[in-house]
Formats: sequence, C-alpha cells, structure tokens
Amino acid sequence: MNFYYQHRVRPLGAMLMGLLLAIALHSCSRFTIQEYEATALTSYTWRVEYFISHNEKLPRVEKFASSSLLNINGEKPERAAREADEKGLWWPSLPPRPSLDEIEQRQKPSERHSRPELLRTVKYHLSYTRDGREVRLPTNYSVYRRAVKAHAKGQSLKLTLGINNGWVEKAEPLNF
Repeated sequence: MNFYYQHRVRPLGAMLMGLLLAIALHSCSRFTIQEYEATALTSYTWRVEYFISHNEKLPRVEKFASSSLLNINGEKPERAAREADEKGLWWPSLPPRPSLDEIEQRQKPSERHSRPELLRTVKYHLSYTRDGREVRLPTNYSVYRRAVKAHAKGQSLKLTLGINNGWVEKAEPLNF
C-alpha cells in the first residue's frame, strides 16, 4: 500500500494541484485603468444575541438600528460624524441604541438576551469602466488605500483581479 501511495496517489495529487493553480492563474486578469472610484461603506449596527438556556453555543442574533456612510476616494463625506479614524475612514453618527422594551419585544419564551453590541463593518469596492461598461468589484482595505492615494495624485492603476474576475486582488499605482 505504501508503494501504491508513493507512486500513484502522490503524483496524481501534485498534478491536480498544478491543474487547479493553472486554472486559478488563467482566470485572473491584469490591466490598467485611468479613471476609477474607490469606496468604503462604513456602518454601525446594534445587535443583540438571544440564548436558549440549554443551547448556549448557537445564539439567535437580531439586528436593530444601523447607520452607514459612503467614503468616496478618501474624501470627507458631508455627514461624517467625526474625524477620520486611524485607517483614514470616516464614520456615520451612531444609530440609537435599542431600548430594553425593543429587546424584550423580540425575545422568545425561554430565551435570555445579551447586552446590545455595536458592530463596526466596512465594505470596500473599486469601480471603473472597461469595454464600455461600468464595473464595480469588492476589494480589501489595502487596495482601497492604494487607490485613494493614487487618485489623489491623479495616477492610473494596474489592477489584478481575483479568480473569475470576481474581486480586485491588487492595485499598483503607475508613475509617469
């Protein structure tokens, strides 16, 4: 059995990994864009977890009030509640905290609830026009920051898209 594994299964696994890597690399695109928009949607959301006494591991989660603010190219939005944070992101005003009455209204019999928790989330996107159509793809903080800095300098970006061109994996400013 050991001989079979070493001479048949292991090479087959290596070939399969190579094939998957080739497909992944082939389905990624690289190109340059001159006009683009980097956005970060910052949000606050109040949430409460509801626990059933005998099943502490799987709480039911209810979301309450939320507020959002769209950051475009790193510029301060009109409705920004305070100065930018340590990542250069602007945040909305806090939504109203849920009252005890609101929390208890959503509580089912035999449940107990946690304290309200304020979640902070950010969704990053990069938008551009390619072949005459608008494209808006999700990305990460690193790409967003590079795009913001490049936009401020009027630089083009060389993009690398992820598998099946489903997200922006990398953005490199081009110096002229």
